[in-house]
Amino acid sequence: MATSYHRFAGSSLGRLAALSDGVFAVAMTLLVLDLRVPSVSDGSERALGHALLHHVAPRLLPYGMSFLTLGIFWVGQQTQLESFTRSTRALTWIHLSFLLAVTLMPFSTALLAEHTSYQLSMAVYWLNLFALGLVLFISLRYADRADLIREQTTADMRAALKRRIVVYQALYALAALTCLANTYLAIGLLVALQLNSVIAPRIGILDRA
Repeated sequence: MATSYHRFAGSSLGRLAALSDGVFAVAMTLLVLDLRVPSVSDGSERALGHALLHHVAPRLLPYGMSFLTLGIFWVGQQTQLESFTRSTRALTWIHLSFLLAVTLMPFSTALLAEHTSYQLSMAVYWLNLFALGLVLFISLRYADRADLIREQTTADMRAALKRRIVVYQALYALAALTCLANTYLAIGLLVALQLNSVIAPRIGILDRA
């Protein structure tokens, strides 16, 4: 009996990880393109300082937040891939969908940096975060059901992988909702969550996540 193409297509975890590394590297590099060198009309130091303060500095926070975001999701995806025994065509396309959301991060960041006071800009940025988390969660559920997870990955470890996504997505949503009061407050809370994820202090449910 002839072997179906779909039974062996997209089975290389190594190639998937390599592609992901490349896409993340490009997306993280594109973020900095939004930090444009300001033009100075009269060429004075004071004018340059004013331009840096009013045109560049406000974009640094969204840039830093998004760089942390991509770093966190890169670690999350790599952690997943390292816990899988192999890939399948379906799992590969799930992660390609994840990379689609990754490539949108420079756009959602630029939108938020350009229109920081707009609630719609924050909504678009949050939807980008939600898409990243949702696809990673779908990946875990699929891999679990398809028996693609290594035996060394215990039930507690599997639960921790899923719990982290759910907890942080809930916190991202709550932080984004504060934009109804103030968009800068929402950005500040998102940055705080990102820093917590990177530094990982022992704070209750955040530590368990």
